Amino acid sequence: QVQLVESGGGLVQPGGSLRLSCAASGNIFSINKMGWYRQAPGKERELVAAITRGGSTNYADSVKGRFTISRDSAKNTVYLQMNSLKPEDTAVYYCRGMAYGMDYWGKGTLVTVSS
Repeated sequence: QVQLVESGGGLVQPGGSLRLSCAASGNIFSINKMGWYRQAPGKERELVAAITRGGSTNYADSVKGRFTISRDSAKNTVYLQMNSLKPEDTAVYYCRGMAYGMDYWGKGTLVTVSS
């Protein structure tokens, strides 16, 4: 099927930046859309950003203007550039691959924004 592996998380101060990566392998042609989701302690998992095969994007209101989702098709990798980070961005960030009949998830990477 599809395997997704996230990387790039870590500890960053408020106002700082991080770039997350999601490397995909397997039956990649079945994926229609890729997305980044996050789950903060005690909260529900939420959409952060998504990108379609055609390159269109959408973002959660809370991250618009600060985060950018992009892809490198040659490397089968999706990125999430996170700027102007806030403490409320602290969460485990998950990569999601969406096919017609199946979702695929990575194991997540932890982002902690704290001074």
